[in-house]
Amino acid sequence: QVQLVESGGGLVRAGGSLRLSCAPSGRTFSGYTLAWFRQAPGKGRDFVAAISCSGNWKNYADSVKGRVTISRDNAKTTVYLQMDSLITEDTAVYYCAAPRFPDTMGPYDYWGQGTQVTVAS
Repeated sequence: QVQLVESGGGLVRAGGSLRLSCAPSGRTFSGYTLAWFRQAPGKGRDFVAAISCSGNWKNYADSVKGRVTISRDNAKTTVYLQMDSLITEDTAVYYCAAPRFPDTMGPYDYWGQGTQVTVAS
């Protein structure tokens, strides 16, 4: 079974930092765009950031631009989300996702189980 496994979430004070990781299980996603989404309590799932298979193209939601950096280690087929200057509005479950086909921007068919990020004021 193909899985994406997130880790690195936790409780942090506003202004702090967290680094999320996402590693595949069951297959490799080295030729795929990888993305992060998040879902806050009572809200829908929102796009956070995406990175191309080469790592040369990155896209960020306006709400996190300048505070978040997405990167990937293709040797490990792991994608990271470095989050700095966290604010309470960043509190959410963060999901890693991959599209069905390589070198496409979506739709995203593969999802991880999510990792909780809680930012305390």
